[in-house]
Amino acid sequence: MADDIFRTLSDSVLASPQIQVEDVARARDQGVTLIVNNRPDGESPDDPQGPEIKAAATAAGLDYVAIPVTHSGFSMPQVDAMADALSGAQGKVLAYCRSGTRSTLLWAMARAKQGESPDAIAEAAAAAGYDVTPVRATMNALAAQAND
Repeated sequence: MADDIFRTLSDSVLASPQIQVEDVARARDQGVTLIVNNRPDGESPDDPQGPEIKAAATAAGLDYVAIPVTHSGFSMPQVDAMADALSGAQGKVLAYCRSGTRSTLLWAMARAKQGESPDAIAEAAAAAGYDVTPVRATMNALAAQAND
């Protein structure tokens, strides 16, 4: 995979399109301690599935969590699971899906739920090449709840 495939969302979070087993060691070398798989197994049978990436992560000494997001959308349990994963990580987090978009949108909602400014989140996502417009209303609502 090209070096620029890991896109920086924040100092501690990277998003990526589908990773390969050999990308796990490179992620570790960049300070990643947790890989978050936002892709459901079987979505693309030709790509590495969760168990393969989990095995590579474990072998590299990294934590791994699966929070699959299907094309049917996001749920609050997924947002909560992402927020928990982000807050519990002891280093950088690499979240991936088919293109990195679902990972970025889930990260954006988790950060908003934790009270971060939706404008700052949107700017960070845009700088990484992602658009959070599809979840912006949800981000605004989550941030408003967090900051009440």
